[in-house]
Amino acid sequence: MSDSVLRTGDASCIPHWIGGGRANGESSRFSEVFNPATGDVRRHVPLGTRDDVAKVVAIAKVAYPAWSETAPLKRARVLFKFKELLDAHHDELAELITREHGKVLSDARGEVTRGIEVVEFVCGAPHLLKSDFTDNIGGGIDNWNMRQSLGVVAGITPFNFPVMVPMWMFPLAIACGNTFVLKPSERDPSASVLIAELLKEAGLPDGVFNVVHGDKEAVDALIEHPDVKALSFVGSTPIAEYCYVQGTRHGKRVQALGGAKNHLVVMPDANIDHAVDALIGAAYGSAGERCMAISVAVVLGAIADELVSRLAKRARTLRIGNGMDSQSEMGPLVTAAHRARVEDYIAKGVQEGAALVVDGRGYAVRGHEGGFYTGATLFDHVKPGMSIYKDEIFGPVLCVVRVRDLAEAVALINAHEFGNGVSCFTSDGGTARTFSRQIHAGMVGINVPIPVPMAWHSFGGWKRSLFGAHHVYGEEGVRFYTRYKSIMQRWPDSITGGAEFTMPVAK
Repeated sequence: MSDSVLRTGDASCIPHWIGGGRANGESSRFSEVFNPATGDVRRHVPLGTRDDVAKVVAIAKVAYPAWSETAPLKRARVLFKFKELLDAHHDELAELITREHGKVLSDARGEVTRGIEVVEFVCGAPHLLKSDFTDNIGGGIDNWNMRQSLGVVAGITPFNFPVMVPMWMFPLAIACGNTFVLKPSERDPSASVLIAELLKEAGLPDGVFNVVHGDKEAVDALIEHPDVKALSFVGSTPIAEYCYVQGTRHGKRVQALGGAKNHLVVMPDANIDHAVDALIGAAYGSAGERCMAISVAVVLGAIADELVSRLAKRARTLRIGNGMDSQSEMGPLVTAAHRARVEDYIAKGVQEGAALVVDGRGYAVRGHEGGFYTGATLFDHVKPGMSIYKDEIFGPVLCVVRVRDLAEAVALINAHEFGNGVSCFTSDGGTARTFSRQIHAGMVGINVPIPVPMAWHSFGGWKRSLFGAHHVYGEEGVRFYTRYKSIMQRWPDSITGGAEFTMPVAK
């Protein structure tokens, strides 16, 4: 793999990207970036200071006026070129993801592809930013609307999708005429710097896209900085709520996507082969480190015993190993600390009385004994009061809950604090329609285990899975990154004279 993100200087230290080039920043604090498959320290990343954030925001603010006045078509041409470069560097980005996150390479390639789809969508910026016009609403007055950019906006993104989630944000923000500051996860930050290099190569003016690494200090600095007009966040619910509350308190527009506990309902009439395949892939893909992972199977009726038996057989034979190995179906967890957290939840599930059918604790991969592996884990007879049911574990742990009928399944799901995604496997159209209409979640799949919307729709949950009024990307993203303005005008030859004491009306 090429280390093109660091073509000069110390290849063990990942730089910020400020004003069109690499920058060391002011921090004396650094975080280790691991290869989760081996447990080795791969690189170090600086943890940005408030001064670093102030510098990058100031540069983005200077770049904003010229970029916001650039014609949408010219902005789209830069993004077209960026898309071509992403295609050319597709595998390089995927390898960076796998080496720092741990997910298998095929999954990483899929992540890059889904990010590119958003870039393709925003290449239509001239159309997306079109306005409406009404001729002669009355008294010689014409009325139209326009959407204008906000200024400097920021994105705070998670470790589990270091390419796709930033691309939910910055392509739309840039296409709409904003300048952008990305604060990626410090666990797998290299891809963000390569993306910055590709944007520069595509012709993006310096200062329009910037990367500042860091932890809570950098996050708080972005939240509090008066020149940051909007903030996008994806991560856990406690931090999403913190960013939303603090961001809005500081006068910002905020979209903050939080945690999930996604359920998949298996109806008695479902194709059980399809349901098993769906649950194995959706629960254990990316080691469960997805906000759209299925972590709860809700099973109706007599099929429960057969379903659990077949899931257990598949979970025990799952091929687990280094994500760079094409034979691996599941890779490691992102850090040793996260592995310990996941395995603590497994222990809690046993203590709380759930039936541990497959125990993934203590899993080791030959030749990679230092890697952060946890095997596929399966619980049966899980109850709603258990912590393994209530909390987002974010690991390869699938819980089976048994219910009597569809009404009980819907009530169970709707009672949960999260409402991100949900799925129902059935052969009955009436069941599918009822489920889709009654369920309280932002994304619903019918015989689709992970219903992530395409780029021209929008992604987001309900309840405590989303704080703010806007989902991400698609038309919702355009609304978030622009302000609506209504304009009315008339010219002197249509003014009849005299004071007017009424609102304009049609005459």
